[in-house]
Amino acid sequence: MIENPKISIITVALNSQSTIAQTIESVFAQDYNNVEYILIDGGSNDWTLDIINNYVNDIDYFISEVDNGIYDAMNKGIKASTGDIVGILNSDDVYENNFVLSDVARIFSQKEIDCLYGDLVYVKTSNASEITRYWKSGSFNQLKLNTGWMLPHPTLFVKKELYTLYGLYNTELKSAADYEII
Repeated sequence: MIENPKISIITVALNSQSTIAQTIESVFAQDYNNVEYILIDGGSNDWTLDIINNYVNDIDYFISEVDNGIYDAMNKGIKASTGDIVGILNSDDVYENNFVLSDVARIFSQKEIDCLYGDLVYVKTSNASEITRYWKSGSFNQLKLNTGWMLPHPTLFVKKELYTLYGLYNTELKSAADYEII
C-alpha cells in the first residue's frame, strides 16, 4: 500500500492539434493534487506545440524532439517520471471525470496491488457526448490475455518500480509492445 501516492501521468503527442488541449485540461481538472504531468512530443509540425505552450508552465516535464514512435516516447516519459504510479493518457484521450486520479490513489492506498485498470468509453471525435463503444474491463484473467485480450493505455496504472524491475516497452515489437509489456 502506498499512502498519498505520487501519480505520474504521461501524454505522448505527435501532430495532435485537434485534441491536445482537451487532454491537458483533463489532467489539470483532476481533484487529486499529488500528480506529476509529463508531456512528450515527437516533433509536431502542426499547431500542437503552440497549444502546449499555453500550458507549459504547469507541465512538470516537457520535451519535443523526433523519436522512434509512440513506444519510444512512452519510454522517455516513464524514464523521466518520479511518481510511485505511472499512467499514460494519450493525446486524444480524456479522463471521464475529475476524480479518476483520486480514485486510483485511494485504491493504491488501500490495497496491496502492483497495477490496476478500468473501463474505457470510446466517443466520437466530433462529439464527445456520443458513445461509440464501451470497453468493460472485467476481472483480470491470464487466459484472456494469452488469447489476445489487451488493456487500454488510459485505464492502466502501474507502480513505477515494475518498469524498473521488468523494463520498458520493446520498441522493436511495434504495436505488439503493449501486449508484451502487459
